[in-house]
Amino acid sequence: MHYVSVDRVVLASPRGFCAGVEKAIKALDWMTRVFDPPVFCYNEIVHNQVVVNHFRSLGVVFVDDVAEVPLGAPLMLSAHGSPPNVIAAARASGGAVIDAVCPLVTKVHYELKVRARKGYTVLYVGHEGHEEAVGTMAVAPEAVELIQSIDDIDRAAQRPGPFALLSQTTLSEGEWSHLREYAISTIPDIWMPNRSDLCFATTNRQGALRAIASSADAVVVIGSANSSNTVALGDVARSMGSPRVLRVDGVGELPGDLDGVVVVTAGASAPESLVSEVLDFLDARDGVDIFDFTTEDEYFPPPPELREILRALCAVLNMGLGAPSPSTFDGQIDREFTAAQVLSPTS
Repeated sequence: MHYVSVDRVVLASPRGFCAGVEKAIKALDWMTRVFDPPVFCYNEIVHNQVVVNHFRSLGVVFVDDVAEVPLGAPLMLSAHGSPPNVIAAARASGGAVIDAVCPLVTKVHYELKVRARKGYTVLYVGHEGHEEAVGTMAVAPEAVELIQSIDDIDRAAQRPGPFALLSQTTLSEGEWSHLREYAISTIPDIWMPNRSDLCFATTNRQGALRAIASSADAVVVIGSANSSNTVALGDVARSMGSPRVLRVDGVGELPGDLDGVVVVTAGASAPESLVSEVLDFLDARDGVDIFDFTTEDEYFPPPPELREILRALCAVLNMGLGAPSPSTFDGQIDREFTAAQVLSPTS
């Protein structure tokens, strides 16, 4: 591999996998261990080609229509959240169905459902066609309006009130804040949740980058082009005046003319192994400085359907060994086994 030998690298922290991605990757790994292939997954489990290709190599088949899944076959629903009709169709197929939806997305689904039942018109700020937005809006399609611009707010405000404002979890603060402020000024009594819908991990990664992007000659954002939070990181870097912003899937996409100080970060679905490869490529003469913005220690346990399967397996194994069967699955194993280990060639 060619190395460019830049002056210095500033590595953002936190970066890479968030708790929701950790949960989803490990859950799909459990499924490949429990079930014979093929295991099916509705949409990409997370938006990263390295992750998707890893699971393809294990016999996982990704589909964009649950009708493609054979009756009785095991199926995982992606971390971005699925429309209610998709979940119902999946569960009617007769196979094991594991919903790996991120709990933060579930929160927005719940907020939309409650507001719709109370007669609200819900303004939902999101990206048209993104799996999370599609799944969320399908919860109450008759009550929700997709918001991507100020004009969209003006149009939605013509509907009957009361009004509520929700958002896709992976937006950048820049995408969200001006629309929020305009909605509040246009509809002063608009309802909003007490806690922002923006994902804490997304916000943390953006905060770290915002603090260091302007001091660099270039910013490298690692992650796939269909990852909303990855694209948002690039937007943050440009908004801070960074003269050069590169979004790459991996080290093979980096140019050979990088120099000076380079900031490196990674989207919430990008493996740390890609970060290591980028650092090796940059080969900083003055070393790598880590910028610690905050510490993340959140942990999301396996989906409840998967926990039930694992409990049952534990009970069968323990009965075979003559030991008492456990009443609950001990999730400590899952907590200690990381998504990075799942993706490691030696795991």
